[in-house]
Amino acid sequence: MNDATTSNDIRLREGSSIAQRLVVAGSAAAVALCFTPGLFTHDVLEVTISVVALLAGAAFVSAVMLTPAVVWIITPDEILIGRQRPFGKLRTRIVAKDDITRLQVPGSKTAKARFQLAFTLASGEHLTSPPLSDVTHVHETVARISAQFDVPDVEAPVNPLDASNPEMRLGEPVEPFSQRDIRIAALIAVALSVAPYAYRLWRGLPPQWIDYTLLPLGVVAAFGVYRFANLVTGAFWVIREGDIRVERLWGNGQPREDYIDGPDVKAITVERRGRSEDEHCIVTIRLQSGRRFRSPRIGSRNEARAVGAEIVQRLGIGAKANQI
Repeated sequence: MNDATTSNDIRLREGSSIAQRLVVAGSAAAVALCFTPGLFTHDVLEVTISVVALLAGAAFVSAVMLTPAVVWIITPDEILIGRQRPFGKLRTRIVAKDDITRLQVPGSKTAKARFQLAFTLASGEHLTSPPLSDVTHVHETVARISAQFDVPDVEAPVNPLDASNPEMRLGEPVEPFSQRDIRIAALIAVALSVAPYAYRLWRGLPPQWIDYTLLPLGVVAAFGVYRFANLVTGAFWVIREGDIRVERLWGNGQPREDYIDGPDVKAITVERRGRSEDEHCIVTIRLQSGRRFRSPRIGSRNEARAVGAEIVQRLGIGAKANQI
């Protein structure tokens, strides 16, 4: 659900669906079962590793399947909290407006643009909401809740993706690696390629063809690290009214800037770049020229959609190109 709706309610949700949980739990169980053959050996070390792997897999599957899904519905007069474990009963709780004495908006330690509502009740109890999915309107949402619950002195969070900012900033400013770090990485690449050859000579064994093959590969890898290491520093997006400035680095560490204009956009989509839709979603923009720009990691699919919707509005991207 979105945290902004056409009614006066604000809806927040946290937790995966049953289908998503089954996929993750099934994958973890399959990996753990791969260690089962070790249980039937007479090697103490292999048996120990197998037992530890199976116990870890069982613990992970239990955590995935037993973590509850949480839904908050914030109305002008109260907060309705629903909590349900997979295949369990829905448990509800109502927090009245008069019970709320304080509101804070702490940021997440893992995602820079992720915020939650932390309420303090008259009884001293602390309640923390699921993350705000519309990360582009955090200031507006917090001000609205603060006003309707009569909670004073709510400190506005620093949000680089808030729509109230003239420039929305996505990612971190790029900086080149130091020459010292690049040299160390290049030396490590050479050392790894030489290690098998040196080991066989030390043991008095004749080197094999693969040992000879790794030697020039190590040199090539070291050259690649030295020449192109700065290409992996990522990108920094500055989203303005009318365009996006994409800051990156060339391989030699020199800054590079590209600009994305609304009329040049052929398609804008939200994609997953990792294993989890809760943490690894990005915005992808494809231009008429065929070039493709992938944003820095944003977070959940809902958060990425909120950022994508704001980009569509700021750049004036047409409905045909909007595939969010």
